[in-house]
Amino acid sequence: MKNVLTIAGSDSSGGAGIQADLKTFSAHGVYGMSVITAVTAQNTQGVLAVQDISVELIEKQIEAIFEDIKVDGLKIGMVSQIGTINAIEAGLNYYKPSNIVLDPVMVSKSGYHLLQQSAKEALIKSLMPLATIVTPNIPEAEVLTGMRIGSIEEMEKTARMIFEMGPRNVLLKGGHLDDDATDILFDGSKISCLKSKRIDTRNTHGTGCTLSAAIAANLAKGYSVAEAVALAKEYITIAIENSLSIGKGVGPTNHFYTLYKKAGIPDE
Repeated sequence: MKNVLTIAGSDSSGGAGIQADLKTFSAHGVYGMSVITAVTAQNTQGVLAVQDISVELIEKQIEAIFEDIKVDGLKIGMVSQIGTINAIEAGLNYYKPSNIVLDPVMVSKSGYHLLQQSAKEALIKSLMPLATIVTPNIPEAEVLTGMRIGSIEEMEKTARMIFEMGPRNVLLKGGHLDDDATDILFDGSKISCLKSKRIDTRNTHGTGCTLSAAIAANLAKGYSVAEAVALAKEYITIAIENSLSIGKGVGPTNHFYTLYKKAGIPDE
């Protein structure tokens, strides 16, 4: 079994962050581990509060994992402050893991800023060059580049700009456009348009976390970047199609739908 690490924030409602990542790893048959960077108080209606974990404890969590367990793949999610980013950069440069997926989590669906403005440049400078693939959505890509994105052509241009920041691949997610959801994958030479149907549901909490975690799991299992992305999109599509109406707001995706079906658990 492959071992995959998530470095991200905790979501108390279980739909995003560390919790979504570990569920996704389990659904992909890999062993999940975590380094928690922040604890959030949140539910389906929004983020109420965030408490960052100390840099010292983040460093010790990284050390604890890498000194004991082989890491076959790694996903980075919420890293809200410069100290956190610097600690992760130092740890990754020291232990040199492969298959690094960077999901630049910046703003929650409810509008809560999860990345401090002062930390944006640190993320670009320190973590982008370490990434096998970076997976911004359109609002995140606009923050990273200062570009306004309203079309596929502008997505392609922006993906090229983000590639120049250092990652080996860019997956720019197009779910915020009005037409069918089309993602752009750029490997430095080839642009691929990955189209999928738009699913009529409001329950999309944690989709970005889940997709990036699925890519990390697939990379750890030996798939190429293009294969890992394609398989992850297939997985997240099923999870969104069978999303869960939990809570009063934006519900989570169904990370274990396929496993539940195999186990004969009926839909509610």
